Amino acid sequence: MKTVFVTFVNKKVESEFYLLKEGRFEERGQYSLLFKAFQNIKTGPSCGTKLPNRLWPKIYFKKYGHMNNLWKYDLPSGQRLIYTLAENDLQIVCFVFEWLSHKDYEKRFKY
Repeated sequence: MKTVFVTFVNKKVESEFYLLKEGRFEERGQYSLLFKAFQNIKTGPSCGTKLPNRLWPKIYFKKYGHMNNLWKYDLPSGQRLIYTLAENDLQIVCFVFEWLSHKDYEKRFKY
């Protein structure tokens, strides 16, 4: 069985996550929802919805380079967590790109 790690695509996204923990009540709630989502992804990396290539925003390629999959995890708050998975023989790594409100998600993915 492969070990699953959840990490952030860069330090900016990581710091945004940890700032939520120290924020207002709503932000701390968002931190908890994201933390639970990360735990679910560690248990089953494909627990989100795999997005078809035709929907992938070009901005992700510009910012992060090559990827061969993109996933969406629906958070209870109506937000969306966007991530990609990379794996080798021993492990699976989940790279978190961002989390968005449903409205921002629709705008980013041109729905």
